Amino acid sequence: MKSIKAIVGDSDITTVDVLTTVADAARLMTARHIGAVPVLDGSRLAGIFSERDMMGRVVAVGLDPEATIVGDVMSTGLIVAEVGESYEVCLQRMQQAHVRHLLVLDSGKLAGVVSLRDLLAVELDEKDEALTLLNAYVHYVPADLQAKPRS
Repeated sequence: MKSIKAIVGDSDITTVDVLTTVADAARLMTARHIGAVPVLDGSRLAGIFSERDMMGRVVAVGLDPEATIVGDVMSTGLIVAEVGESYEVCLQRMQQAHVRHLLVLDSGKLAGVVSLRDLLAVELDEKDEALTLLNAYVHYVPADLQAKPRS
């Protein structure tokens, strides 16, 4: 059972400030190939800004992304995990909350972000490993039962 810490690792965390424009956040997210960024107010975690926030709270209502700051349109009801939690618990939490990104904390400090895609990839790897082991078990023939060559 893999912990979130193993998935997050020591990767760099891309963040934006609450005063960052939506356009600048979108450019950063596009350049880094990520769907959400944690939003900081100084050193305090204030929210998360995602593609969904951009589409629903900026584009759909006709706000100017160059003039709108992420602090005004970010999600503030944060779904978080601690680094020691298992990926299964986190996956279940994300599914229940209907979110695609989970902020990972280490003693209250931001340690990373995992996406639903990250956790589903781990889930697939775990299931594949289990199937391989089960397949080997089913097809295993003990040495004393193996066919012996006739003389």
